[in-house]
Amino acid sequence: MNILGIETSCDETAASIVKDGHRILSNIVVSSLKEHGKFGGIIPELASRRQLEYINPIVEESLEKAKLKLEDIDAIAVTISPGLIGSLLVGVCFARALSFALQKPLIEVNHIQAHLYANFISSDQNNHWPRLPAVGLVVSGGHTSLFYLKGFARFKLLGQTLDDAAGETFDKVARILGLDYPGGPAIDRLAASVQKTTIRFTCAPLPGTLNFSFSGIKTAVLYFKRDAKDQKNFPTAEVAYAFQDSVVEILVKKCLLACEKLKTKTLLIGGGVAANSALRQRLSSEAEEKGVKVYFPSLELCMDNAAMIAGLGFHLLKKEKRRDK
Repeated sequence: MNILGIETSCDETAASIVKDGHRILSNIVVSSLKEHGKFGGIIPELASRRQLEYINPIVEESLEKAKLKLEDIDAIAVTISPGLIGSLLVGVCFARALSFALQKPLIEVNHIQAHLYANFISSDQNNHWPRLPAVGLVVSGGHTSLFYLKGFARFKLLGQTLDDAAGETFDKVARILGLDYPGGPAIDRLAASVQKTTIRFTCAPLPGTLNFSFSGIKTAVLYFKRDAKDQKNFPTAEVAYAFQDSVVEILVKKCLLACEKLKTKTLLIGGGVAANSALRQRLSSEAEEKGVKVYFPSLELCMDNAAMIAGLGFHLLKKEKRRDK
């Protein structure tokens, strides 16, 4: 079964074709991120305008790369939420029109849940997929959420950020430090040049819960920068290292605590911050000590993409067909 996936929840315009829920035949992503960079964040109207321009040629390119025609598509999966309302409307309206014209099923997919499904797709046919049930962490510019997955259509929310998302905090701290947008990669690169520091920041622990809070550490960095006596020799790299270390520490701690509470040995990570090198190294190391198998998507699948939408859509369609019988 060939599923066409469409993703337009933020600034990316993406289309992908995934066969039988796992094998990527094509995965095309175009981003307007460079245009947003000078503003230090995503401008919703600009994003949706670009998506109106890109979506048709992107879908055509995904078909061409997969060596398929529209008639070969069995269903269309599209991101329905969450996201920027204007951007979502571009993708949903296009998918609905295409579904109507082709008389093919339309599958509405949750963007956050699809990020975890990115661990189950590849262009390689011989992968060994993670076993469920599992704990899943989605950590990105818009979301920081922990889930318990019993199946591809059975997600239970365990905890989430009470304020800023982790990726959003990276962007804001990068701006405080005078670094480029997006802030996550900029801080990751700079922090890699530091081995250790006496500077220390702390994320709110929120004991007894699996929730997160990142607004406090963002403010702590702001005050540290403001109160520094020697602004000319300000230790930007050390501050970036200390900030990142604290965020990674709380993410790792809550993930492994969730695995312990739910007695599961499978941990799935998804979202843009899943590409962070410090998070990958530390979580892999500490999970191994606990006997937990942790899975990260490939770097390109950490970012918003349509392959994860098409892949999860395949399983949602199967469930719907079983329900109709």
